[in-house]
Amino acid sequence: MFQVRIHGRGGQGVVTAAELLSVAAFHDGLHAQAFPSFGSERTGAPVIAFCRISHHPIRLREPVMAPDALIIQDSTLLQSVDVFAGATPTAYILINTSRTFDDLGLTEFLQNRHAERNLILPASEIALRLVGRPMPNAALLGGFAAATDLVTLKSVLNAISERFPERIAAANIAAAQEAYDFVLSTRKEMTHASTN
Repeated sequence: MFQVRIHGRGGQGVVTAAELLSVAAFHDGLHAQAFPSFGSERTGAPVIAFCRISHHPIRLREPVMAPDALIIQDSTLLQSVDVFAGATPTAYILINTSRTFDDLGLTEFLQNRHAERNLILPASEIALRLVGRPMPNAALLGGFAAATDLVTLKSVLNAISERFPERIAAANIAAAQEAYDFVLSTRKEMTHASTN
């Protein structure tokens, strides 16, 4: 079973991201579940959502305490919430930011982790340009598909298409595609750098 924890703030589509990821997994013939955990239900408050994906039926119902992947939709949470709590040493980390890991103060934390699984993605910038709003969730799901190969981009795009009206879906699909390409390119650069 692969467990994903998504951190963000109210109004950023955190819960929608988990739901879309689970639908994408269903499209790929996998079992999935998605559910949120709310603290204060207001715009801007920290929000967590969870998604589990498996080749077998999922019976667990508790929150994800040891995530195999973390999607961090708002990098300001790094200063106020322990977003990395329980993350396995091999967990994928995908952070919505245009800053470097050095800029974020994460260099030391990431030292003993798999470098190719630590990724940054300017998802809000992509969304602002293509969707018209800095709503990072669709772009981050495209990036997640490229980073993990757990779900296909086609299934992510299908989930987006089913969820939103045509015009909104088209813009979010474009954001997810661009983010997917961005992460693939980043992974290729990392692989090339590690072999030289």
